[in-house]
Amino acid sequence: MRPRLVAAVLLAALATTTAGCGSDAEAPPRPDSSSSAAGTTSSAPATTPEPTEQPSTREPHTPTEPTEPAERFSTYPLGTRPLPLRPDGYGEVRPTPPTLRERRYPTRDVLPPPPDGAWRSTVAPVTPDVAARLTWSPGCPVALADLRYLTLSFRGFDGEAHTGELVVAASEADDVLSVFEALFAADFPIEEMRLPEPAELTAPPTGDGNNTAAYVCRPTTGQTSGFSAHAYGLALDLNPFMNPYLKDGLVLPELASSYLDRDDDRPGMVQPDSLAVREFARIGWSWGGDFQTLLDYQHFTATGR
Repeated sequence: MRPRLVAAVLLAALATTTAGCGSDAEAPPRPDSSSSAAGTTSSAPATTPEPTEQPSTREPHTPTEPTEPAERFSTYPLGTRPLPLRPDGYGEVRPTPPTLRERRYPTRDVLPPPPDGAWRSTVAPVTPDVAARLTWSPGCPVALADLRYLTLSFRGFDGEAHTGELVVAASEADDVLSVFEALFAADFPIEEMRLPEPAELTAPPTGDGNNTAAYVCRPTTGQTSGFSAHAYGLALDLNPFMNPYLKDGLVLPELASSYLDRDDDRPGMVQPDSLAVREFARIGWSWGGDFQTLLDYQHFTATGR
């Protein structure tokens, strides 16, 4: 059955009932940064290192029109309504609230926006200040010296330029930045981009998070050993609410079922042969929307899983 048809069938079922249990080796553990309300509790990051700015290879970007009227934005109160837990520890899958069916929130800045709305990016080692905000611990499979802390411009759903932060494998840093430079030039909207913090791994699930993030040190779900590609800095989730995970009735984030209808193309969605898919393919990363045993529209990976 084609991926879009699979998603449409499940979407229809969710109109009358919640989804059944299911999991996969690459499903995020519960709770996780892409399903908790990451965007509402962030604080400004600790002191960051003096990074090296990467020169742009594109023409300077011209900002779009100013922020739209407040009534154009979603009003669902993010991060305030914990979901009842399923037996597997995930939140109950529930229909998407009406105001989130075309989700739009202004970005809450945790880093200064880029000057003049232009593309900016930096690459730096992971210093102790940055490491203190990561989910990294000595038992994680990659040493901090093999990771890089990135800052980069992105376009918000408010039409403004913002500065995000990611941690990725050192070997992938420049390539990942080149992908997001292309997305920025095309005005692809991203709601937020910040480092998932340790407290989020144990936070009650609210099913409404939408943080674009890469590094999260976590084991593979359902196994006693082995780590997700995220734990190596070799995977990234892009706008997870607009691009949910689906397997055996499990939807993550749990309130994102509306976005399983991939024929209803809305801002922030990743579609087959879209710019995001082409750009990640250019650097050798694959897309979870092409997986055979599950659909993970948010997921890009250098490992194929």
